Amino acid sequence: MSTASPKRRLAAGAALVVAALVTTTACGGGDSDNGKDEGAGYNAALDKVVNASTKKGGTLKFIGKQDFDSLDPQRTYYGMTWDFMRFFTRTLVTYDTKPGEASNKLVGDLATGPAEVSGDGKTYTYKLRDGLTWEDGSALTSKDIKYGIERIWATDTITGGPAYIKQTLDPKGEYPGPYKDKSKDKLGLKAIETPDDKTIVFKLPKPNGDFEQFLAMPTGAPVKQSKDTGAKYTNKPFSSGPYKVESYKAGKGLTLVRNTNWKKSSDPIRPALPDKITVTISANLEENDKRLMEGDYDLDVNGTGMTQSGRVTAVQDHKANVDNIQTSFVRYVALVHTAKPFDNVNCRKAVFYATDFAGLQQVRGGEVAGGEIANSVFPKAIPGHTDYDPYGVLARKGKPDVAKAKAALKECGKPGGFSTKITARNNNPGEVDAAEALQEQLGKVGIKIEVDPIDGAQSSSISGSPKVVKERGYGMTMTGWGPDFPTGQGYAQPLFDSRFIFPNGNYNESQIKDPQIDKMFDDAIASTDPAKSKAIYENMNKRLIDNADWMPFIYEKNISWRSPRLTNVYSSAAYNGRYDYVMLGVTK
Repeated sequence: MSTASPKRRLAAGAALVVAALVTTTACGGGDSDNGKDEGAGYNAALDKVVNASTKKGGTLKFIGKQDFDSLDPQRTYYGMTWDFMRFFTRTLVTYDTKPGEASNKLVGDLATGPAEVSGDGKTYTYKLRDGLTWEDGSALTSKDIKYGIERIWATDTITGGPAYIKQTLDPKGEYPGPYKDKSKDKLGLKAIETPDDKTIVFKLPKPNGDFEQFLAMPTGAPVKQSKDTGAKYTNKPFSSGPYKVESYKAGKGLTLVRNTNWKKSSDPIRPALPDKITVTISANLEENDKRLMEGDYDLDVNGTGMTQSGRVTAVQDHKANVDNIQTSFVRYVALVHTAKPFDNVNCRKAVFYATDFAGLQQVRGGEVAGGEIANSVFPKAIPGHTDYDPYGVLARKGKPDVAKAKAALKECGKPGGFSTKITARNNNPGEVDAAEALQEQLGKVGIKIEVDPIDGAQSSSISGSPKVVKERGYGMTMTGWGPDFPTGQGYAQPLFDSRFIFPNGNYNESQIKDPQIDKMFDDAIASTDPAKSKAIYENMNKRLIDNADWMPFIYEKNISWRSPRLTNVYSSAAYNGRYDYVMLGVTK
């Protein structure tokens, strides 16, 4: 692939235009200078509700360049899917429907409220609301919740989702999962008790202060045993929410219609305003942005921001319908330890020194539209972030240090450089462009990388499969990560804990196997002192950076489109800055 990409140069130029435009609009108020829009105003949805309304009816229309990773609640790990899935999936607790940081508060969903927790922190008891039903009108019980959670253990069939609940309730892996469960009712997991249909009790072997956060993920959702189709459940999940799946065609689109057996009296969270919700999947990113601005669709379901050309048009001509959202995502390159020569720390350090972080920032949209240069593996909002900068990335304003890169290559026995391959998702705006930019940057010190674009919807079985990574010769993965929930554990454990390396759906893409890192997680999780936990995560950040295990390069921001016909729009910290999908309505 050419290292002199005209498209990349265009992207950098567009980033400068957007930066200038955003700076102007930030001072200029809500309406467009040319009068084309009468929207709520630039950045209006960052900290307040735009177009508050209780009006029901109409069709809410999403478009996206990348399909959901899975509609199976125990298999999904994409933030946009977690946000969207609440239309048809409920959990014991969920995040509050409020703008900004207030959304991080957990409130009762299927349960009447947060858990009653025992004094030793090891027993969590929930009481279910009255009137809970499935889409066929049958009662939803505590046993349905237990069964759904048990599916996490069926790792040969139910793959890709987070493993926190399994690791916490059954650290020795003794339960085989419901498909191999020899008990008559397939509810043999001893750590969860259902004394009656409206009570569920979790017995933890040891305390974990984040346990309720685990239950707020889709992995904590119920599944009706008689409707469980195993690996095929993603094609037709059975609804416990206000909408149900009318049709779904992978890679093409999804239609939700009202679940007439859902009872508003049982659900204080979801207003269920639209009559219908559609999702169209289209790989043409520029065309998607154009159709959003023309009013054919309401918002981007992926929530990863507009393309470079889309940003310029949106900010220049439609700025009253644009938000410049600071996400809690870090864009990064994982350096695969099992791929030679990245088993050598100095070869990994050479990549850090040779990378032009400022150049990658420009490709991603510049500081305003793309985000600040990152030096920490933790985002700024998560305990563990520090300004520790041993490679001088910030001190050099992101510019490379070629001399130190060549010295590191000599130290690792590769003075002339080496060759490797990097993955990048071709349906994530700017990711392939950034990988091509890195290709050119590293080539200047003799590190030759081949860029292999992959479908993001398939990444859990490609870059997330150590076997496939080895077979294809990948040494690097370019992607992004945001916290599963707003703690050090919720952000970092899937990325860096060796016990979270899985055959599929693996997010420890560097394949870090460091006993000291694992112990740091154990110590931080066991601590009841937030200051102590924070200090542990800060030391973890230092160790990961010192070992050049994983290379962050940007704290992501994006330019997001908000249709003027949308109601109840706001950015939710609980969903990494995305709009809170379940609250949305339309005016016509």
